[in-house]
Amino acid sequence: MHAGRNRLYRALFGGLAVLVAGGPAAEAHEKWFLDAEAYPLQTGALADPWTWLAVGGPVAVWVVALLLWRWRGRCSLVPGPERLGGTPEGRDALYALMPLFLALHLGVPLLVNGLNHTLFAPNNHLEGIWAHLFTLGQIGVMLGLFYGSATRFFALLLALMWGAGLFVVGGEQMLEAVHILGFSAFFLCAGRGPLAVDRALFPKWEPSPSLLVWAVPLLRVGVGLSLVAVAFTEKLLNVPMAVAFLAEYPLNFLPALGIPLTDAQFVLMIGAVEVLVGLCVLSGVFLRDIIVIAWVPFNLTLGIFGPDELVGHLPFYGAMALFFVWGKSDPQNLAAWERGILRPSLGALFHR
Repeated sequence: MHAGRNRLYRALFGGLAVLVAGGPAAEAHEKWFLDAEAYPLQTGALADPWTWLAVGGPVAVWVVALLLWRWRGRCSLVPGPERLGGTPEGRDALYALMPLFLALHLGVPLLVNGLNHTLFAPNNHLEGIWAHLFTLGQIGVMLGLFYGSATRFFALLLALMWGAGLFVVGGEQMLEAVHILGFSAFFLCAGRGPLAVDRALFPKWEPSPSLLVWAVPLLRVGVGLSLVAVAFTEKLLNVPMAVAFLAEYPLNFLPALGIPLTDAQFVLMIGAVEVLVGLCVLSGVFLRDIIVIAWVPFNLTLGIFGPDELVGHLPFYGAMALFFVWGKSDPQNLAAWERGILRPSLGALFHR
């Protein structure tokens, strides 16, 4: 019976992997490469039964995955570090480095967008005094997180910039960038770890240990919501924009494989996949497995769209790396997280 269950799980996630891998446009942000203002949201799509199918389908699959996840005792199919020979000491050391890794992955896009007078994404153009203020803010946050100096202040500043962006560039654009709030919450709850100026000089500025438990779940919520939001704003509720994108970048290769799917149908399929991935990340269901699957579309488009795609996705790459190692929030994992983040000094990272 156990073997039968494993075959069922493999079939389910194998099919999901084929579906995601078959959609290299899943993570290509159309608004980064088109004039987004020419394509407002199509709220009339909510009356289209195909839209509801593209939403209801992934929700149904997610519910099934949730039940299977609980049935398996919240264990992933993809083996984690402990099953691949990783030691507790190694995991502790990696967790100690993770805040620095995330700061670097977030800092590069902040620097690039600041220098380009855009807010968090290439399509969020800034003008006048706002261009200068947000440039200063994004570069300041980048430096604060990079050095780990006054980390929680800069994390709060990051959240305030996101809030100001609601009025400056628009709610839709900030909803797509809600992962920024996830990163802000992460650094507010976890600080910048032992390899930071704060740990060496300003330990009283760092968060209390009771906040550590919230850092990764809040980051996961922010990233998951961002994926779901983009699925709606760039695909499910904006099929004309996505179709125009495919006309310029012909990524719909399914007809060549004998699958007569129009560009509009292809867009709905990709939006459905993105909703499913976002829901799994948001809820932590089969987190390690979904990260392995999502890695394919996140990287397939790099050869097509180049540096803009790479820079824009860097925060997601960092978060995905952490989520893969994390797996689930069990007591053993949380204890390792606390040991890694709370190392007392820089030297303790390398000496037990």
